[in-house]
Amino acid sequence: MSIYRLLFFCFATLVVTAGEGAQSTPTTHGTTQENRTTSEEPRITFNSVHVDGPYIAMTFDDGPSATLTPKLLDLLAAHHIKATFFVIGENVADHPDIVARAAREGHEIGNHSWSHPNFAKMSAESVRSQLQRTDDAIKNATGNRPTLMRPPYGSVTEREKRWIHDEFGYRIILWDVDPYDWKRPGPAVVRNRILKETQPGSIVLSHDIHPGTIEAMPSTFDALEAKGFKFVTVSELIRMAVPKASHPSPQLGGNAAASAIPSVSPSSTPSPTQPPSPGR
Repeated sequence: MSIYRLLFFCFATLVVTAGEGAQSTPTTHGTTQENRTTSEEPRITFNSVHVDGPYIAMTFDDGPSATLTPKLLDLLAAHHIKATFFVIGENVADHPDIVARAAREGHEIGNHSWSHPNFAKMSAESVRSQLQRTDDAIKNATGNRPTLMRPPYGSVTEREKRWIHDEFGYRIILWDVDPYDWKRPGPAVVRNRILKETQPGSIVLSHDIHPGTIEAMPSTFDALEAKGFKFVTVSELIRMAVPKASHPSPQLGGNAAASAIPSVSPSSTPSPTQPPSPGR
């Protein structure tokens, strides 16, 4: 009888163990669902925006310039165009009146660091200091703190993006149109590159510290307007964002339409395109 009892006990143990294993399955499934939910974070990085309409954002980096930025502001006013300026903090401190004018005339002011270093090669504390000093300078000049940040050279790590957004509330703004005007190829080349690459939802990069860029803008604006493009600030462009249709085939991922959406992937970060400014 003891043998039968032993066999019965073993059989009962196997049944209980199997039941516990079956009960653990829903818990595992629930954990997977929770991980999937928490991974769907709000988009904080934009190199372009999927919009329903011919809207684009012109952006100008590295200013303000004492002589060139006022000329650009005159030109923007003549064309009734609102642009976004990503300013260098030390330049803001030197020319707060120009930044104040830009904000007063309806342009958006974004943080482009204090002295244009490479964030990806810096400590968090150093990056924080660069952003905070510039944030304060913009607030002193305009009365408002910026909500956008463009990292110098487009160089920023995924970890930096997250804590910068968490601490400052910034959206990280990159670009999808780059005329390489910092190489000073001449106004005609700058204009043609912008015209060739710009599409609805584009964020166009250029610099208001190079004479050739300012010379290129009158004909560039005329040509973009002739194509039917309408100009808005970056924040306005983001507010116009519409969901991308889900029916297109995944194979279209490499075309222009698919790329014109907000992105937080590492691939959305452009390679550094601007050399450090002389003496900086």
